Amino acid sequence: MISCTTFNILAPIYKRVDEENRESQYRCNWLTRNQNILDWLMCERSSILCLQEFWVGNQELVHMYEKRLADAGYLFFILPRTNNRGDGLLTALHKDRFRVLNYRELLFNDLGDRVAQLLHAQSVQQQFLIVNTHLLFPHNSSLSIVRLHQVYKILEYVESYQKDHNLNPMSIILCGDWNGSKRGHVYKFLRSQGFVSSYDTVHRYTDSDADAHKWVSHRNHRGNICGVDFIWLLNPNKYRKPLKASWSETLFSIVKYQFRKASLTGKDAFAFLKADSRGGYITYSGFCEALNQLGLTGHPHGLSAEETKDLWIQADVDGDGIVDLKKFQKRIWDPSWLEQTEENSEEAKEDVREDSAKLAIGFNVESIWDPSWLEQTEENSEEAKEDVREDSVKLAIGFNVENAVLFPPEVEKGMWPENYSLSDHARLTVVFSPIQVPLFQHI
Repeated sequence: MISCTTFNILAPIYKRVDEENRESQYRCNWLTRNQNILDWLMCERSSILCLQEFWVGNQELVHMYEKRLADAGYLFFILPRTNNRGDGLLTALHKDRFRVLNYRELLFNDLGDRVAQLLHAQSVQQQFLIVNTHLLFPHNSSLSIVRLHQVYKILEYVESYQKDHNLNPMSIILCGDWNGSKRGHVYKFLRSQGFVSSYDTVHRYTDSDADAHKWVSHRNHRGNICGVDFIWLLNPNKYRKPLKASWSETLFSIVKYQFRKASLTGKDAFAFLKADSRGGYITYSGFCEALNQLGLTGHPHGLSAEETKDLWIQADVDGDGIVDLKKFQKRIWDPSWLEQTEENSEEAKEDVREDSAKLAIGFNVESIWDPSWLEQTEENSEEAKEDVREDSVKLAIGFNVENAVLFPPEVEKGMWPENYSLSDHARLTVVFSPIQVPLFQHI
């Protein structure tokens, strides 16, 4: 078993004492609160710690964390946000449980100066990749594209890292403060890539609106409570559609969201996109103009010209230069993954559990696939032997989600306790166990 905790610990430079003052001005306050945070973390002793809003600008606090973590046997990595924003990320792995094979830093160099950490780790049973990040807060809808860019860059980098290092299929764990709920575009984007929310998996929550507010993990500066802290899991046997396909689908979901926000139906939206076209179809120029009017282009935080062109190519699937009503409905308005039904939500809910039921640690790969038995009888034809080889099973080691707990416990019921003062975020801890999962490959 390994445990992983993600926790936004609220940097003192952001914590308000009153309307005019921040906690960073009062040493006794921030020191006591962070000592209490460390006491909790050391008591819980998770195998992996992913912290956000770590106050890198204060050396006393940094040294306090470094000493406590080192004394407890952790190897840790600290990454400040760019442009001296004052806070950053801290990721720590217990040296008794893991060896860190590689460490990489991702600097998004965008609005918000966000960053991410990628660690390639190895335990006794397996290798896996873990990411720690803190996405931009959605101050307004125009920042949706920026937030999606941040996630896209993470997944793109993970893909290139795996390819550049010729890695075998392995689990990917994404931790952090995603600053978006289960109803948001970032959530849909990660789900479309095959990732599952560990907490929702354990508690059998679906992607449906009915389950969207069953738990919370943050009370933001506006006083709203929402669930934004996730530990995402992707096991190595999960099918992943091409990253660009998920990206395009998510962008089309934003287009659809903007139309619905304006109370436009599918036919109204089609009419809006085709604008003055007399042929009853959407042209590229009309498409570009519509995206501009929807606020998705024409400003520094929107889609680039290249991204807009790529999106058009996805819509104009046969490349004839127009999008008629049929293409619009299929490619823009109603891609199947956008409308989560209760049925596919139930299937998604069981994704990880079904994997865990298939195989348990301890099997020898050669004993599971050993075609020598084919030679024992003359009745086995060459065709039969080839059939078995084509259906052969190669195994990889993934994770099963055993448990997931939010603290304080009230947040698991969708409530925020007034007496909780450690942070404006709850702490999420997930327990994983290694499992063997089948990778079906032709040989």
